[in-house]
Amino acid sequence: MGKESEKLIANNKKAYHDYFIEDKYEAGIALAGTEVKSLRMGKCSIKESFIRIENGEVFVYGMHISPYEKGNIFNKDPLRTRKLLLHRSEINKMTGKIAEKGYTLVPLRVYFKGSLTKVEIGLAKGKKLYDKRQDIAKKDQRREAEKEFKVKNLY
Repeated sequence: MGKESEKLIANNKKAYHDYFIEDKYEAGIALAGTEVKSLRMGKCSIKESFIRIENGEVFVYGMHISPYEKGNIFNKDPLRTRKLLLHRSEINKMTGKIAEKGYTLVPLRVYFKGSLTKVEIGLAKGKKLYDKRQDIAKKDQRREAEKEFKVKNLY
C-alpha cells in the first residue's frame, strides 16, 4: 500500500499552549454523510472540544462541524457527541493513564488520510501558569534571534 496523502482540516494550537502532549493516538471517527461533505469543505472546529472515555468507548464532545448547505433534513446537530474508533488495547492504555492525576485527552487535529477522516488524540498533562510563561518567553527569544539573523544577512 502506498503512502496516503494527509489533508489537514482543523488544528488545535491551543492544546499545545495549555498542555504537555505526552503521547499521540490516531483514531477514526463515526460520522454521518453530510458531516463528511462539510469536512471536505473544511468546516470544522476543535478549539473547545474534549475527549472522554465512557463504558470502554471513546467520545469527542464539543467538536463543531458546520451543517452542510445542501444537506437539509439529513444534517445532524453541529455539536453532537461523536464516537471515536480505536483498538481495545489503545483504549485500555489511555484509561490507565487517565486514572493518574492530571492527565486528560485532547483532540490535536482532524485530517483526511486517503478517504478516511481521522482525529489525532493527545494524552496531555495540564500546564501551570509558569510553564506557559516559559513557553511564551522561549518563543519571543526565538523570534528575536530570527529577526536579528535576518537583519545581519541583509547587509
